Amino acid sequence: MGDHVALAPHRLAQPVPSAAQARIISAALELFARNGVGGTSLQMIADTIGVTKAAVYHQYNTKDEIVLAAAEAELARVQAVVDAAEAEPSQKRARETLVTGIVDLAVAHRRTVSTMLNDPVIARFFADHESFHNVMDRLTRVLMGDHTGHEERVSTAMLIAAISGTVLHPLVAGLDDETLRSQLNQLARRLLPTMKGNPKAS
Repeated sequence: MGDHVALAPHRLAQPVPSAAQARIISAALELFARNGVGGTSLQMIADTIGVTKAAVYHQYNTKDEIVLAAAEAELARVQAVVDAAEAEPSQKRARETLVTGIVDLAVAHRRTVSTMLNDPVIARFFADHESFHNVMDRLTRVLMGDHTGHEERVSTAMLIAAISGTVLHPLVAGLDDETLRSQLNQLARRLLPTMKGNPKAS
């Protein structure tokens, strides 16, 4: 298969992966982060988990299907964070839960997901993915609430970009996860004015 993967839009309604499929997805994410989607072959995925290429084919018919499953798995993690935030009883707690969850995801998967999301194949997939846009719309609604002015929009955009960009920056490459997580949680709240004691958010 070539480097160009054409993925059709999908809804986030895929079945829960089996144990064997989950191993393939996990290996694929690691390899995609190191080599890009185009630079990762089915044989490389098979070698990583110690099975034959035929065993991988038994779970997924094509690399396209593995790319889709990997992207869906990452989107499902973000959706779970948004679900948890929306379940909070107040806007303030919803924002805090969301920021904490986003930071946790970014730090925990900083060596795989961040790189993968910059891959052009994955970027094209998310650009046409209805559920991705739905999850991101819900995420920004939690962060912004009814505050949709210029300051809130810019602050929210800066917050999201800062978290995702910081975990990849060479300056933090040597920090352990707990230190990075703590610093990000503290600094993230400074970028969102509506989280700073706004009475309407309590």
